Amino acid sequence: MTSGTASGGLARFNALEGAAALAVLHEVCASRVWAERLLAARPYATADDLYAESDAATADLTTADLTEAMAGHPPIGRPKPGDAASSREQRGMAGASAELRAEMLELNLAYQERFGHVFLICATGRTGEQMRDAVRERIGNTAEREREIVRAELGKINRIRLGGLVRDEPSGAQGG
Repeated sequence: MTSGTASGGLARFNALEGAAALAVLHEVCASRVWAERLLAARPYATADDLYAESDAATADLTTADLTEAMAGHPPIGRPKPGDAASSREQRGMAGASAELRAEMLELNLAYQERFGHVFLICATGRTGEQMRDAVRERIGNTAEREREIVRAELGKINRIRLGGLVRDEPSGAQGG
């Protein structure tokens, strides 16, 4: 759903009690400021309105807010146990060779040492090799440049996760 009036998943999200909606938003993005801003702007008439508010909130995150948001993301190649979203998003690493996994571990550690936070990339649809190439490329960035790339990647991740939240199927729907 990208436009039109609120229905299905978006209507269910709009109808959630405040604490429940905040909890759902916190699953999308670990930034408290981002989640509270999206909560305060409810109800949303369209999914596009929700995405636009997410984009604006992401653009306004401080360095501390970005750090909080990144803390909710596991390193590439090591999705959180029991977290279906991170496993699904990192699917490109699922069939990676032991060599590629070891290289990603080393690169993740080097990146984290350089920047002080996890390597964040919108992994959805990317292969393990593409993610490896991205971390290799980005590790040479300045901290300021990398922070802006992280902000853009976080925005993409948030949009994908919000899209899952506002689908027309109920959250417990059967699918394949």
